[in-house]
Amino acid sequence: MATAGSAVGLGSLWKFPYVTGENGGGLFVLAYLVFTFLIGVPIFMGELVIGRLALACPVGAFSELSFRSWRFLGWLAALATLFVFSFYSVVAGWALNYSLMSLLDYSAGKTSEEIRGVFDLLFTAAEINLLWTLLFIGLTAGVVYKGIRKGIEFWSKILMPLLFLSLIFLFIYSTTLEGFIHALKFIFAPRADQLTIEGLLEALGLACFTLSVGMGVIITYGSYMKKNENIPKTALIIALVNLFVSLIAALVIFPIIFTFNFPSAEGPGLLFKTLPVVFAKLPGTLIISTAFFLLVVFAALTSTISIMEVMVTTTTEVYGWSRGKATIIIAGLSFLLAIPSALSGSQTLFANWVILFGKNFFGTIDSFTFVWLLPINVLCTALFVGWWMQSNQRKKSFLEGCDWNYLYRPWIFLMRFVIPLAVIIIILQGGGIIDMGRFFR
Repeated sequence: MATAGSAVGLGSLWKFPYVTGENGGGLFVLAYLVFTFLIGVPIFMGELVIGRLALACPVGAFSELSFRSWRFLGWLAALATLFVFSFYSVVAGWALNYSLMSLLDYSAGKTSEEIRGVFDLLFTAAEINLLWTLLFIGLTAGVVYKGIRKGIEFWSKILMPLLFLSLIFLFIYSTTLEGFIHALKFIFAPRADQLTIEGLLEALGLACFTLSVGMGVIITYGSYMKKNENIPKTALIIALVNLFVSLIAALVIFPIIFTFNFPSAEGPGLLFKTLPVVFAKLPGTLIISTAFFLLVVFAALTSTISIMEVMVTTTTEVYGWSRGKATIIIAGLSFLLAIPSALSGSQTLFANWVILFGKNFFGTIDSFTFVWLLPINVLCTALFVGWWMQSNQRKKSFLEGCDWNYLYRPWIFLMRFVIPLAVIIIILQGGGIIDMGRFFR
């Protein structure tokens, strides 16, 4: 349940809907589904295999299993977690802010456009963003300080089902809206003119991120797995839960968009601009809205705890720090890196960033992580598991507790050939080195 909590977080609830909106739905969603099962799930299994075999953090695991020659991959994973944690905490801070605003019934007497405009005000409020980001990082650090089993595992068993139930309730309500049929077509009807190569890279990065692969998170959780636990079954269940939440979140948000004629490409604020409009029209708005955003905070927390756990275990194992010292130092470093993202809307820091890079700091870190860093980490992981690991160790770790032995050969084929080839082609295409589009003209 803790691992499911890591996978089901803001990637499913926040990022999947808004990135789908920016990429026109349809083919982007199909690409995301394909990448999840052909790349994300096999890599998920591979990282569990590494973690359970090495019983160490990503840096230690790659170092031990490769005699230090692949140690760099562990540090790349740690770098990805640091980048993700920095901007992820800003988004989670927005959810904390909306929880308090909902408790104070902020939407009372406001029109739909005024409710949507609240997020634009929040995005440009420098001090408020810093406050909530700091509080959320502190909350994450507090749970990590106590350890996974004493903290996140207990609450995951209680609050994750409540999040699923609230999403199902909202989905049922969304089916009554006029824009529901339009939303179905937008999400599932392919439109070839809408998907770009950058969109493919985003779909790949999103498939990796929503499953928490390429960041060392699953390696860390794999090191906690018992020998009798079924790796393929665990990976498949978590992937299906993750896809369910992602698609349900989209089927909640996009009917609202098309019913009220909101733009679908709203960017990172999509979740916060749409759902409050519906909450304001439901009886018991204060309770429903507050409860939902608190559950979003918890979903974010289950992910950031696992992300921070990677960095904490890395520093405790590599540098010998105590858990408390590592947690405090990493929390401080993460907040420093989060400051430019938290201030992106106000432009009180790095005022010329958008002119130089075409995106604000938040968008730059987000894009770099999803479009480049995670796919590169996944490529290296596939090569390591498929070609470098000792075959007897790899097979033993995969098959322990597994009654699906027939999956081993196709899994290895994917790790050795399909995943590296697919990721390399997409990266080369995204970098403008090759042009696969000429074969379809």
